[in-house]
Amino acid sequence: MNIIVVGSGRVGSQLATMLSIEGHNVVVIDRDETAFRRLGSTFNGVTIRGLGFDEDILEQAGIREADAFAAVTNLDNTNLMAAEVARKLFGVKHVVARLYNPVRERTYQQLNLDYVCGTTLVAETLMDKIRSGHGHHLFAIGDIEFIEFKADAGIEGRKLRDIEIENRFRISAVTRGPMSFIPDANTVMREGDIIFASVKDEAYSKIKKYMED
Repeated sequence: MNIIVVGSGRVGSQLATMLSIEGHNVVVIDRDETAFRRLGSTFNGVTIRGLGFDEDILEQAGIREADAFAAVTNLDNTNLMAAEVARKLFGVKHVVARLYNPVRERTYQQLNLDYVCGTTLVAETLMDKIRSGHGHHLFAIGDIEFIEFKADAGIEGRKLRDIEIENRFRISAVTRGPMSFIPDANTVMREGDIIFASVKDEAYSKIKKYMED
């Protein structure tokens, strides 16, 4: 994949290096050129000095061919702006942002941004999101992840009992338009529902088909 990483701090440099090792084409953007020193010796991607929300810098980074975009600086405003530019202006399909200050979480949610909270952030989590491109990670306990996602057409008309996976995937709440409710086994799911659920790592691949890209 072609991947752009904004921010070459501790997390961004680790993420970029891991993605590079996996064989992806990685471009790292940071306004501080000395930050690129954090990139590992195995990193064989491209570095560009500049702001991650600057359109000219993003064009230089190949944003129009990017498959994924990660804004992982330690400034929430920078991450928000960069993610919004990548998603809305350039139409990058998979965009994930780092939430550094949990106080700003509501803003990320209102903008419908896929994010990872800085209090639990690890580069491996960002890699998983870039690979999948689905769902909002809320938090995790061991190998159980709590997620929020918008239902795709494949869920339309199906009952909750036919979707859940015993001991591996459980839907706890649904938002449908202005209404939120706790579903029961006979609740009929609809395309566009916002679903809050818990899922075991081993079952994540089985439920991605219900998530809107």
